[in-house]
This record gives sequence, C-alpha cells and structure tokens, in this order.
Amino acid sequence: MWLRLRQIALVAEHLAPVEQAIEAILGLSVCYRDPAVAEFGLENALFPIGNQFLEVVAPTQPGTAAGRFLQRRRGDGGYMVITQCDDHAPRRRRVEALGVRVAHEFVAEGFTNMQLHPQDTGGSFFEIDQQLGARGNELDGPWVPAGNNWQAHVRTERVSAIAAAELQVDNPSAVATRWAEIAELPVEVGGVASLIQLDNARLRFVGCADGRPAGLAGLDLVSHDRDAVLSAATEHGAPVDGNSFVACGMRWNLI
Repeated sequence: MWLRLRQIALVAEHLAPVEQAIEAILGLSVCYRDPAVAEFGLENALFPIGNQFLEVVAPTQPGTAAGRFLQRRRGDGGYMVITQCDDHAPRRRRVEALGVRVAHEFVAEGFTNMQLHPQDTGGSFFEIDQQLGARGNELDGPWVPAGNNWQAHVRTERVSAIAAAELQVDNPSAVATRWAEIAELPVEVGGVASLIQLDNARLRFVGCADGRPAGLAGLDLVSHDRDAVLSAATEHGAPVDGNSFVACGMRWNLI
C-alpha cells in the first residue's frame, strides 16, 4: 500500500487577500472553487502545484469549525494534511483498530474520504482519501476535490511540488509516532525533528517555536526560481529570511 501527500489546506479569515498573495508570490493559478464547502459555512480556492494541491478555505458565516480553528491558532495558517491512498478499506480498519475518531467522511463521485479528528491525531487534521476509477492511482490522475480541469491551471515556473509539510507540536516524537501508527510507516529522527516519509513527500514534526499553538506551520516547496518568489514575497510585504518567507500564517521554505 502506498500513501502520497496530495493536498494541503490552509484556513484564512478572509479568502481574497490570501488568494492574491499565493498568486502573486508563488505564481499559481486557481483551478477550482468547490460549491460543496458552502454546506460548512465556507468558501475556498484550490491551486495545483504540479500534481499536488494547495487549498485555502475561509468562513463565510459565524460559528464554523474553521472559524473556531482560526481563534485557537490565533490567525491564518495550516489546517489539513490530505493524503491519497490506493486502498481505503484497510486504512479505515486501521483507524478503527487504533480508536481514532473520524471527524467527517463521504463516498461520492468515485471518491472516498476520511478526515480524522485532530484531538486523536495531534498537530492538525489528517485526511486519507482514495480516488477511484480510470487513472485514479496515477500521479497526474484525477482528483475530485480539484474539479475536472485542474491540469489546465498548472503553473510550475516558480514552484512545482510540495516536498514536506511541517507540523509544530508540543511533543514531536509522540505526535509523529501517532501519525506513523495510522499511516503504518516508520518514524525517522532527523536533528530536532521526527520524520515520516510518504511516497512523494515528508511529514516533519518539530517543537512549537513561533509563539503560536500546535498546528500545521510550514511547507517545503520545490522551487525553480527562488529569486522570483523571494522578490515577489518582499514586494507583497511578506518577511523573508534566507530561502524562506512567511505568509498566510505559514513558513514557506524553498528547496
């Protein structure tokens, strides 16, 4: 069985300024806006990064789960780590055996979704999905949350892949071990971080170091034009430090 990092979701108080920052700094293009998220009092925008995706959601009404998350994390930031698997049934059985609660799930349009409760995983929402049907397992295959025309919006001049997601937590070793139990993968130790290697990316668990509570705090992006990204970040008012910048409540590391 394999497990890939397919999508990262951010949550923002307001969608438009974050969407504009992502377009201006990373050179990405919106491929889809999912009308189904309105059921949860949200609006969203999805950007392809190569064959992976960056989503931003924002509340459109009070009392939403995303709104409460914004309050807990004290502003915009990372929300969900969304993975793709090749066989959902054993993943579901594994979650049940570990006593991990499922916060939300659905089966529709050849797509199976399982979103795990963050209180049982630690760090952030951890989602495991399967894309069914023709080409469902292919790297460049379909992905229902991104709509039917996402390939036409791929822009890789500045960044082309998400190489790692960084979760800051109070106990990196313990949280990494929990995620590894769910993913059925080993934990590696690298310096001050605990690491899980997925098929196409790493999950990195580090201590809380920016004054904010636990959460998805950073991404490593494969970049083909660091100068353009960092220059655009500076022009957009995003703090730059070496090959990294801070925007949308996230640390973006260019590799």
